[in-house]
Amino acid sequence: MQTSQPKVIMFSTPTCSFCTTAKRYFREKGIRFTDVDVSKDQKAALDMQRRTGQTGVPVILINNRPIIGFDKNKINSMLNIR
Repeated sequence: MQTSQPKVIMFSTPTCSFCTTAKRYFREKGIRFTDVDVSKDQKAALDMQRRTGQTGVPVILINNRPIIGFDKNKINSMLNIR
C-alpha cells in the first residue's frame, strides 16, 4: 500500500549548486517538494534561520525535520527511498 509522501520543503537559492543537485534528485525520484527561494523571500530566509540556525542553503525540511545540505543518505532514510 502506498503511504502518502511526507511534506518536503527546500530552502534554496538559484546560484546554489547543491540546491540544484537536490532538486534534480527529488525530481528523479518523483518526490514532490516546495521550493522556497530565500534570495527573493527575506521572511522565508529568516524563518529558515530561526528554525535551524542555518544561513546557508540548501536546508531541506521533511515533515518539519531539518536536513542541512544535500545529505542523500539522510534524505533516503527519512523518505524511505532505497
